Amino acid sequence: MNKATNDMRYLTFALCKGRLANKTLELLEQIGITCEEMKDPSSRKLIFINEELKLKFFLAKGPDVPTYVEYGAADIGVVGKDIIMEENRKVYEVFDFGFGKCRMCVCGPATAKDLLQRHDMIRVASKYPKIAKDYFYNRKHQTVDIIKLNGSVELGPIVGLSDVIVDIVETGSTLRENGLDVLEEICPLSARMIVNQVSMKMEADRIQRLLQSLKEENREK
Repeated sequence: MNKATNDMRYLTFALCKGRLANKTLELLEQIGITCEEMKDPSSRKLIFINEELKLKFFLAKGPDVPTYVEYGAADIGVVGKDIIMEENRKVYEVFDFGFGKCRMCVCGPATAKDLLQRHDMIRVASKYPKIAKDYFYNRKHQTVDIIKLNGSVELGPIVGLSDVIVDIVETGSTLRENGLDVLEEICPLSARMIVNQVSMKMEADRIQRLLQSLKEENREK
């Protein structure tokens, strides 16, 4: 990105804490966007600044990133597609980074496949009740009882709380170890960039340049 002029406002990024933030920062560095302050593991700062490019960065829990972006506390956010779907905030989804790939699936014991095919009234446990509801009610037209869980949802069918679960699947090894299978795939997931709706208009040039650089970097890989 080009060097910023002094009268330019800061463009603020909200990054999802953990692996996603690290991968995002690696990719941004490849297109010339760095933030040295963020590399200091002992730093207790909450907001990190690149004064030269007029950029600010902060780390947030995944579900909070779309909230910061919708309300304009951040212009740009990077977060998993699962969180974008579940939070359903008023933001623009503009770029698929292609990393953090996994799938949102309906999982359960093999015997539950018949219940899904017959459209029986079943119980579904999930950390993602909105995604589960949208899938069963709007795509499958199946009435289900959705139970919100925060911990290991794989326990649901094992202890008899639910017939199936809706959850993220990466390798499927945890499912197999617990006698569960992927029964239906809802959608593929990966890290995405989201933009505040007002920022997309007010900072259109800067955001489009950023997107163009990211797309070119992705093409070269």
